[in-house]
Amino acid sequence: MKHIYVVTGAAGHLGSHVVKELLDRSEEVRAFVLPWEKVPSYVDHNRHLLTRFAGDVRYPQTLDQLFESDEPAEFTLIHCAGLITISLGKDPRVYAVNVEGTANVIAACRKHDVRRLVYVSSVHAIPLLPRGQVMREVSFFSPDRVIGYYAKTKALATQQVLEAARSGLDALVVHPSGIIGPNAQQSGNIAQMISAFLKGSFRAVIKGGYDFVDVRDVASGIIAAADKGKAGECYILSNRLIGMGELLDELAACSGRPKPRIHLPLWVAKAVAPCAELYYKLARKAPFFTLYSLHTISNNSLYSNAKAVAELSFKTRSLNETARDIVKTTAGSLTRKR
Repeated sequence: MKHIYVVTGAAGHLGSHVVKELLDRSEEVRAFVLPWEKVPSYVDHNRHLLTRFAGDVRYPQTLDQLFESDEPAEFTLIHCAGLITISLGKDPRVYAVNVEGTANVIAACRKHDVRRLVYVSSVHAIPLLPRGQVMREVSFFSPDRVIGYYAKTKALATQQVLEAARSGLDALVVHPSGIIGPNAQQSGNIAQMISAFLKGSFRAVIKGGYDFVDVRDVASGIIAAADKGKAGECYILSNRLIGMGELLDELAACSGRPKPRIHLPLWVAKAVAPCAELYYKLARKAPFFTLYSLHTISNNSLYSNAKAVAELSFKTRSLNETARDIVKTTAGSLTRKR
């Protein structure tokens, strides 16, 4: 019986790297993308093993096509599709994709006897502990225990997956921390900030930091979870706390750009954030920082990946390697636009 991997959100930054690694392993992959999306061109190896399926996790009837086969097959579904928001306000689209979409994926897995479901949650779904305390995997998730609408929707969706696992579905959860790395789309606030810095149009650094992890390491961790993770378990795929200044300094060293000279106090950033949010909303662009993202980089972000290291052989690369590859791919995209 052949084995097929289904990846939702396959056109996104993380989803496309999951697809790339699976194809590098010569696995057959079905990429589930929105009708107007394509799997990026950097996913080039073994492309003949890749089949694109258009649909939307909000519409369950579009999921059935993923499991059609002319011969006996078993499926592993890696659910990367999701909407991220760094706003504190409610957004019905985020709920529809992250919560209702995950419910639809769970139902499809049951309907088609999927061998295993790997749900890509977030560390934001894990309750925040006081500064200095290390956060580890938990077994219960509630929107009332986390801050921010994105975190609340991921908590709800994660709990859905765990409840499905307790009722017999072979499902597990991974929690990536802040994802950075090569080939990032410019829709995310950190990716936009990095791109602007490398273009020379962003010269400020805000005090604070976060646990940033390379997208390729997260992709490897997800596939390892699919291979050998335990049903009903959660795994944090994190790296280490990296200051915003350290991140930009490393990018400066790798690109030849000057280091940031303006060090913006956190209170100043918080004071101007509401106006910046309004400006970027009117401009239909993602802001570099919002009150929620500033809350994130100024609070505890000490996450332990010890469980993933022990059970999944999870590994992370150096910030220097990540920065070098970000610079390389960003420079290539800037050259193509000229």
